[in-house]
Amino acid sequence: MLAFLRQNARWIAGGFLLTFFSSFGQTFFIGLSGEELRAKFDLTDGEFGLTYMVATLGSAATLPFLGRTLDHMPGRKVALFVIPLLALACLLISYAPTVTVMVFALYMLRLFGQGMMTHTSLTEIGRWFAAGRGRATSLVVPGHQTGEALLPVTFTLLAAALGWQAAWIGGAILLVVFALPAIQLLWRVERTPQSTSPNDPPARTARDWTLKETLRDPNFYLLLLGVLAPPFIGTTVFFHQDYMIELRGYSPYAFAGAFPLMAMTTVSFSLVCGGLIDRYGASRLLPFFLLPMAVASATAGLLTPVWGIYAFMILMGVSYGFTSTLLGALWPEVYGVKHLGSIRSVIVAAMVFSTALGPGLTGALIDAGIALPTQLVWLSGWCLASCAMFGFISPKLAARSA
Repeated sequence: MLAFLRQNARWIAGGFLLTFFSSFGQTFFIGLSGEELRAKFDLTDGEFGLTYMVATLGSAATLPFLGRTLDHMPGRKVALFVIPLLALACLLISYAPTVTVMVFALYMLRLFGQGMMTHTSLTEIGRWFAAGRGRATSLVVPGHQTGEALLPVTFTLLAAALGWQAAWIGGAILLVVFALPAIQLLWRVERTPQSTSPNDPPARTARDWTLKETLRDPNFYLLLLGVLAPPFIGTTVFFHQDYMIELRGYSPYAFAGAFPLMAMTTVSFSLVCGGLIDRYGASRLLPFFLLPMAVASATAGLLTPVWGIYAFMILMGVSYGFTSTLLGALWPEVYGVKHLGSIRSVIVAAMVFSTALGPGLTGALIDAGIALPTQLVWLSGWCLASCAMFGFISPKLAARSA
């Protein structure tokens, strides 16, 4: 792994920085200013949640059109407009004069942060690497966890010293002064997919499907049915963590104390999954990758002691580690690389849509009298049913990249 990293440091570092700085558009980071934004515009929790959902759905609807730019220009040039627009969104959210401007700023944060920064990183890594695609993806994905570990603390300290608006301005400056030139420098040289040693496994990449062909493929929708489970379930539990704390009488710090465990487990199992992908192929791992999520959901639904939270978060880390790495390598393996930007943009849009739908749908069911623990048991069944379905289609998909 170290030799692989040394040989490919510039491309992996650029992808890592893109996933790291996507944090400015992720829910965990935007939520740090939730209280201030609600107070500024006199919004209730429900009203703020509705505006956030509208902004997220808008970004999901736009992403399939913007994401296909990666099929027509290199990721370095896409970053030339994505990063400045993300910086502009940081400035807008800090000084939004009206609710309308705030919603537009949230839309931009979600589209250019969570959406395009991650999409650009994983699309280019999937295109540049063939035999080592799993390892490369596993080294890029931890940018998300690094952002979760470092940026909230940094933001909180800056906000305490200079105010929350100054912290967002600091983020905009960091994007323009550091992230943009660093990624341009690292990615100024394109990489050609190649084996890194004679002992490397054979490269697994299917013929190049067009977006129209992909959207006519029934297997595409079966894949989506399963891969949307992790973002839907994870966002739902984290969004409703206050509900779970109140329902079961946990300490307010129960979830907060378990997040570092999840982050460490995610990174560890991301690296494990990368090696397995390069050895066996992403398609052959499909029937197994949702098993940790199934167990995690059942754990949160059925175990009431506080240690159940820690078991759940560790299992979520296992699931997220496998999911993020597997999905980075799966799509080029099944649908090729020529139109990967267009294809992945549809997939990422669907995943963003699921993160918007999850909290709202489960919240409505809670209001209807169906407790979240009960729902989590159902969601565990969704994961198990998806595993069975993947067991059926996995050999067909693996044959495409043989």
